[in-house]
Amino acid sequence: MSILSSRRARTAVVAVAAGALALAGCSSSDNGSGKDKSKNKEEAASQSAAVKMGTAADSTGPAEEVTGAKPGGTIQVYEEDDFSHLDPGQIYVSDAGLLAKLIFRGLTTYKEDAKGGLTVVGDLATDPGKMSDGGKTWTYTLKDGIKDETGHVIDSADIRHTFERLYDPFITDGPSYIQQWLSGSGTTYRKAYAGPFKGKHLPDSVLATPDDKTIVFHFKVAQPDLPQALAMAGYSVVPEKTDTKAKYDTKPVAVGPYKISEFKAGKSVKLVKNTNWDAKSDAMRHQYVDGFNIDINHDDEDQTKTILADRGDAKNAIMMTGQVATTQVQKVVSDAAAMKRTIQGYAPYVWQMNFNMDRIKDKKIRDAITYAMPSTAVYKADGGAYGGEVANSLMSPTTPGYQKDYDPFDRTKHPNGDIAKAKKLIEEAGAKGKKIVYAYANIPVRQQQAVLVENALTKIGLDVQKKEIDAATWYEQVGKVQNGFDIYMTGWGQDWPSASTVFPPLYDGTQIQDGASNYAHINDDHVNSEIARIQKITDTAEATKAWTALNQYISQKVNPASPIYYTKVFQIAGTNVGGLRYSTVTSYTDPTRVFLKS
Repeated sequence: MSILSSRRARTAVVAVAAGALALAGCSSSDNGSGKDKSKNKEEAASQSAAVKMGTAADSTGPAEEVTGAKPGGTIQVYEEDDFSHLDPGQIYVSDAGLLAKLIFRGLTTYKEDAKGGLTVVGDLATDPGKMSDGGKTWTYTLKDGIKDETGHVIDSADIRHTFERLYDPFITDGPSYIQQWLSGSGTTYRKAYAGPFKGKHLPDSVLATPDDKTIVFHFKVAQPDLPQALAMAGYSVVPEKTDTKAKYDTKPVAVGPYKISEFKAGKSVKLVKNTNWDAKSDAMRHQYVDGFNIDINHDDEDQTKTILADRGDAKNAIMMTGQVATTQVQKVVSDAAAMKRTIQGYAPYVWQMNFNMDRIKDKKIRDAITYAMPSTAVYKADGGAYGGEVANSLMSPTTPGYQKDYDPFDRTKHPNGDIAKAKKLIEEAGAKGKKIVYAYANIPVRQQQAVLVENALTKIGLDVQKKEIDAATWYEQVGKVQNGFDIYMTGWGQDWPSASTVFPPLYDGTQIQDGASNYAHINDDHVNSEIARIQKITDTAEATKAWTALNQYISQKVNPASPIYYTKVFQIAGTNVGGLRYSTVTSYTDPTRVFLKS
């Protein structure tokens, strides 16, 4: 599972991270008013329809031209942190995931329309895949003549190698969905196969390559989400002949429109055009600019001030994972010209207060704490009015099946908590004066939020015992079954647009163990059986309806976690940047379509 930081959220297995989804098409004139926020949520809800599966025709290139696009120039990028990995098999956070959009390609990818709607299409493959055997078998055919930066034509042996190398012990940080689907849950898949570097392949009964252009996946149970899983950066192709194992992390081979020309760890990355990339084979990417200069060690404050000033290279700058700094939000919002070069939207994350159900067994107490949550104040402590929005559900507005009008804890009327109702529930439960151990990370934003939560819970009659935890080991600590805490806040976002990457990891009682993500320790028979049933549904629309119904059951009948706020992203670019659009796929600026106006 990828952890961006203790301030940020985890994705279903990372972030990005990175799979990160967001509200595309937000008006750049959104000033934080209630009217604009309502419009945003309505647009996000329209996006939360099930993702479409494209056709072979949808999968052909070139990608639709961006209005006004011109060739040439170099995009400047400012980043706070270095890329933890460049090897696609190790990528599971947002910054590297965005970089991957420019330099890597996998079997599938997403096409995104002007409203943020997504269609899964073939990338290296001719289509999103052909399903048979009730969803247990998937067949992919490679497009003709796709080359990597060395001129090597990608074949089925490269695809086989890409998945087999993920079993090797040096791969530690990437996604493991497909490995587990092929060879066993948890870490048991590694015991089934040692990787390709010892001279053996996975058996054809698991992964077959009957010819140079065909790849066949064989699963023990149906995997209807495979086309979306394959679109993750972590499953991008690694050509067999140029794989240098652990060294690949510093010098990967590009298949996308750009390649790495210079990499200085902790300082900078430079991209230039990959001359072996063929636009006719790519339905999603563009190659408008000559390259990207990515400079590291620029925090949000520095990025915002530099781009807002709009001098020199900053005129050509975009943010990757940086955001408008909280201290600069008002300055940006009050500047009409600056707002025209901003993008905004929902990220996929839901920050929620988990109840340790081994310790807080009375649902009335859980409900009381949920009603008391000062959601507005809590999210404003994490980025201000543009950093988040009150959460009404355990599903994000970007998750297919999300219902904007579903509000079991009346967040609409009481966005900052209903102390009177919560206090009454505590009295009914006979829990007045009950000690509650509240764990939080030792960073400023969580410390500020802890004060807000403590004050609210004290008002309803609880005795809050705050426990500060080292941010570096936050998820490790709360991920222990015997963690010693009653309540603790975590953030979660789907790895692709499906609740199948939300509910199973968070609420499946069969997955309770140290290091797992069932932070609340919910173990409900109905929830467990429904998760198992829904995961076998191959019709995406039907599965989406079932996840929505399960969400309601979990919130109303069990309430293992209190939804507090949804995260939002607010970025600014230089005045010379064209093609600026918020990406539903990445939840940040879409780097594949930007160009320079002059």
